[in-house]
Amino acid sequence: MRSTRKPIRRGRLLALLALPLALAVSAPGLANPTTDTAVAPDRTSSGEQNGVGLMRIVVADKSGIDRLNELGVDLAEYVKPVDNGIEVHAILSPEESQSLRDMGFDVQDAISDQSDYAENVAERSTTVRALQALAASTDTLTVLRSEWFTSLDNQLFLNIEVKSSAGSDSTTVLTVSYDSGAGTEIGSGGTATLSRFTDAGQYMYHRFSNPLAIDKAPAKATITSNKGGSVTVDVAKWLGSPRKVTGDHPYVSDFVDHYMDPTEITARFTSLAAEFPKLTQLIDLPYKTNGYRRQAQAQFGTATASIVYVTSKAYGSEGGNDITMSLVNPGAANAPLTVGVSGKAVTVNLATNGSGAITSTAAQVANAVNGNADAAKLLTASTYRGNAGAGAVAAAAATKLTDNLKAPASVSRDPFQMKVLRIGKHRDGSKVGVFLYCQEHAREWVTPLVCVESAERLLRNYAQDPNTRKIVDDLDIFILPVVNPDGAHYSMYDYNMQRRNMTNYCPASSADPANRNAWGVDINRNFSVGSVYDGYNGGSTSCTSDTYSGPSKLSEPEARNEVWLVDNFPNIKLSMNTHSYGGYFMWPPGAYKTAGREVLPRVDQGTEAFFWTSSDYILSRVQEYRGTAIWPGRTGPVTDVLYSAAGNSADEHWYNRGIIGWDFEVGADVYNPTTKRFTAVGFQPTFAEGHEEAMEFANGNIGILEVARAYATDKIQPKSTVKIVSQQPGATTFTFTTSEPANVYYTLDGSRPTFNSPKLALAGMREGVQNLTVNSNTTINWFSVDIAGNVESNYKPDGNGKNYNKQTVTVN
Repeated sequence: MRSTRKPIRRGRLLALLALPLALAVSAPGLANPTTDTAVAPDRTSSGEQNGVGLMRIVVADKSGIDRLNELGVDLAEYVKPVDNGIEVHAILSPEESQSLRDMGFDVQDAISDQSDYAENVAERSTTVRALQALAASTDTLTVLRSEWFTSLDNQLFLNIEVKSSAGSDSTTVLTVSYDSGAGTEIGSGGTATLSRFTDAGQYMYHRFSNPLAIDKAPAKATITSNKGGSVTVDVAKWLGSPRKVTGDHPYVSDFVDHYMDPTEITARFTSLAAEFPKLTQLIDLPYKTNGYRRQAQAQFGTATASIVYVTSKAYGSEGGNDITMSLVNPGAANAPLTVGVSGKAVTVNLATNGSGAITSTAAQVANAVNGNADAAKLLTASTYRGNAGAGAVAAAAATKLTDNLKAPASVSRDPFQMKVLRIGKHRDGSKVGVFLYCQEHAREWVTPLVCVESAERLLRNYAQDPNTRKIVDDLDIFILPVVNPDGAHYSMYDYNMQRRNMTNYCPASSADPANRNAWGVDINRNFSVGSVYDGYNGGSTSCTSDTYSGPSKLSEPEARNEVWLVDNFPNIKLSMNTHSYGGYFMWPPGAYKTAGREVLPRVDQGTEAFFWTSSDYILSRVQEYRGTAIWPGRTGPVTDVLYSAAGNSADEHWYNRGIIGWDFEVGADVYNPTTKRFTAVGFQPTFAEGHEEAMEFANGNIGILEVARAYATDKIQPKSTVKIVSQQPGATTFTFTTSEPANVYYTLDGSRPTFNSPKLALAGMREGVQNLTVNSNTTINWFSVDIAGNVESNYKPDGNGKNYNKQTVTVN
């Protein structure tokens, strides 16, 4: 979900370390020149990341985390108590790790490094190539079994097993339509979806997880594939021997088999909308992103004072990559500095002195290029990171500018159209809305798979699973699988630890090619509540910080799209924002001001109780899949269990619109029974682990929808009582208990309670409800109202009724 840090490597920490200026302005993890000798290569220019890794740091207490945030360390969303303090994780280069050690921080071993990234990319590429090959032709279906039988109390069941030639692609879905007896039409008996069966990681065939209960014995069935294959077969009677059935309906799942980029995911959602038009609506969000694109650049020179770099006016994909520039030694004495342009070729003829030596400085070259009208139409020239540029430049052959982007051509360089898949039988605003959204942070590759798997399950199981049907019939579900598509593309193809989007707000002093991994806005710090611009901790105003909050609140189209959605669909009452990693389940408030730890207003005690009660159910659904338990210490308000995250989306939706919002951090620590230790999984675990995380937290999303349906259909009025906590001479302490999560409004002066009366509050962080003390016999008048708005005893607080609760508390 979130991280609250400004990356260590972005200038600020290095300045605090009082290192030489050249290092203090270095790009992430680069040993930029401490003398005027050489500039280290950018992390991605050679296809490598120069030792960047996800490192462990142990601090004594949370003040150490605050210190790391102040220094701009790029922290992961991970906090774990250990014997000697608190373990946090940070993305660091070797130089950054050593700088922190020099400051006294306990920087330990790496959790993952670029070799893990390379393995993930290789595995994904292999899978994608296989899928592309499979998609090239219509699949062939081979029916293994097709039969009906009677079991238990003469209930009829259907059993179908079919193998698809494209079955190793987890997106292959087989649907069975069957008749209701000889001579009837195919489909008259019903239609159901088969479940994909794998064993030891290998595709076996498609089947019903449990035999399908039917009303009449079919004679024929037609199996169709979403890949184009189709076959019709006879349905025979099986032996008739009864077989115990563990369930009365099949439930299909497991619809992801590789890490997916935003282009793939958007295509998947578009396909689902076309396949299920009666249950879905595909919503184009109004603000297109900046796009997976960059200006093209080139850098000349090695010594800091002699460096000139140029940036195209056009994006690389729109002509910037076609520009060339050369620095030419005229080979003559006393030559003037001139700039010539031919098409998209810029030629700088350098000035010389009387002996023919080049005299043009970096600043002079930059000024000459920018002062030439034709050249200025193509590009902008700058000295290196604000340097005066007094050093003489060296001649350089024609160099082609490049945007350095490595994604294949199938990834568009145009602004990205974000899409929301709306799922529900009634999509008219009459049903309670639930907003599920994923991948605000680009490097969290598992999270969009959770959204994809959730959408697939809802649509594929609607026809045969009663529970799914209730969810889809009674709710209005909005799923945004990738909030940050540009950054996600960049993370997958260019720099895997990219957290932000790709929009560069940096001035020339921070916009040279070696700094390109330091640009972008943290979408989950760009919202309007509890922002860094309001003085809250966990965001940054530095354009090279990984928690850069943008030039202003809601500056980014990605954030504005979220706000547009919840504003235009006010029936949205609940939400889930899925992030990684660490295994957390959190809710507002999510930010505080460091001075005095001034936290955003806490939710009222009724809502807090609802969060906690819901967490029991939702986390039990997560645990069902493979036993993963989210720890109590990682469950609760963000500021209680993690840290401050200024300007995050959950706070935006709760404080501005009252949307009850949760945050998942998928990727709980994995327990090793041999070492008896928990191991962190990181942002991009092997896909085998990532798949398991997607499956279990998709379970959690279904759990959230079940909780939302219970909320939407709740008509039961709460009940409440006074509970005496203690009695002492001259004082009685009491509180209230409720039959379900509910707020209590009370008076102690004999007046009629209303919504303007005092409301029972929370005692403190994770302490439950407050206790009240009176010093004389007191009559308490009160009523309770649950989260769904049901008022106890149907009392009308704004009316004249007297059917509120009354009790006199005595004092000895």
